[in-house]
Amino acid sequence: MNRVILIGNLTRDPELRYTPEGTPVASFTVAVNRSFVNREGEREADFVPIVVWQKRAETCSEYLMKGSQVAIDGRLQIRTYEDKDGIRRWVTEVVAYRVEFLQRLKKQPSPEVSEEKSEEKPAEKFENEIDRVPSPKPEEKEEKGDIPFGE
Repeated sequence: MNRVILIGNLTRDPELRYTPEGTPVASFTVAVNRSFVNREGEREADFVPIVVWQKRAETCSEYLMKGSQVAIDGRLQIRTYEDKDGIRRWVTEVVAYRVEFLQRLKKQPSPEVSEEKSEEKPAEKFENEIDRVPSPKPEEKEEKGDIPFGE
């Protein structure tokens, strides 16, 4: 099983790029607080690189910004590449299947929706919006046989 769930804050605005085939891909880093304090009594954080594909990438780029709090559900990916000097480099990142916007969105609700008429908070509206984004490509999903406890 390969599943990662994180809650943290973006350390920079998402960077949106497109593959040569035109597939959108966004990347950003999330700071996740550790559950303990160090010897000096300070809470440390881990900085986790996140990669998001397809429509979900465009939505993250449009609505998230540095400081936005998000919940990430995805898988750990470790890959290698050769840099310009011919040195083999290792990259560890989380490929997000689901991104929930928890607070601090770039955009606010559209003008057609007034705050008096709406019971939802702006973050909840966009949280539902991201859930309508299509699931990852089939080759990115885990096979049902890999899950030790059935669905």
